[in-house]
Amino acid sequence: MKGLWKEQVVVRDYRSLLNAKETQKAIQKAGTFFENRLASELNLTQVTAPLFLRSGTGVNDNLNGEERPVTFTARALPDLELEIVHSLAKWKRTALAYYGFDRGEGIFTRMNAIRRDEELDPLHSLYVDQWDWERVIGKEERNEETLKSIVRTIYGAIRAAEQHLYESYPQIAPILPETIAFVTSQELEDAYPSLSASERESEIAEKYGAVFVMQIGGRLRSGIPHDGRSPDYDDWTLNGDMILWNPVIGQAFEVSSMGIRVDEAALVRQLELASCEERGELDFHRALLEGRLPYSVGGGIGQSRLFMFLLRKAHIAEVQTSVWPETAEEPFSRANVHFLR
Repeated sequence: MKGLWKEQVVVRDYRSLLNAKETQKAIQKAGTFFENRLASELNLTQVTAPLFLRSGTGVNDNLNGEERPVTFTARALPDLELEIVHSLAKWKRTALAYYGFDRGEGIFTRMNAIRRDEELDPLHSLYVDQWDWERVIGKEERNEETLKSIVRTIYGAIRAAEQHLYESYPQIAPILPETIAFVTSQELEDAYPSLSASERESEIAEKYGAVFVMQIGGRLRSGIPHDGRSPDYDDWTLNGDMILWNPVIGQAFEVSSMGIRVDEAALVRQLELASCEERGELDFHRALLEGRLPYSVGGGIGQSRLFMFLLRKAHIAEVQTSVWPETAEEPFSRANVHFLR
């Protein structure tokens, strides 16, 4: 998820609908409901997940290929370099194989990560928390209809969580449309050729209220990708971002990235396009190319992002505790945006 705001941009005439104590209770209520709904609808089993991994295995998420993981060594493991996860995009696929999940079954976990190179703004923190999920599919299910069906299921769970909150907090009126729209990144560029990718997202999100932008990672006809995407987990022709229109901040608001994962051919093709063929020798990539990993679909759903949207908050610091520049909090405080401590 790329940064969309500059730190000095502050909302006007903002009043939080919940105080800090109510916010914590609402987070628990919404999180428990959504998590249970997600697991039930997609047939997912909760598993434990790593906070850090061995470096050099290819399992950690490379994000856009430029972000540096937080690395460290441990006294008990002096010969190993360890790194904090960026996300569990590839680890989940290895977990499906390890646990022996069958087609139509999957896993989810509460992932916590540190992204040291994240651009800090009202939507982005050094601390990342999300529901990471992955589900086994058959090779013949690697198609757009499978992807759209799962997107609709997850969107339905988000709408249900919004309604569930409304029953306890009537001041948080539901705003999500009944259905989510679909558009490819190329269709979006064709519709708004003079706008940046983030500006296009805001235009389409305001138009539909909820939209899934598909096919992210490859270059568009302009020669520029819609957004960066690591070449070794999502198939760039079968993935996308779920984006909602957020009236509190007046812009597009990404809550989830997901996709059908690369098969052998897509992995080779995308590694070549990204000029990183050498990754094919790493443990994860060898396992995939040798057919030792199942075909799957998966993604991440931002916990703080979802809570920020559902509770109508103006800054991610209102729903999670993190560390911010000393100069960041004061202008938001003047605008009645109060960071959690």
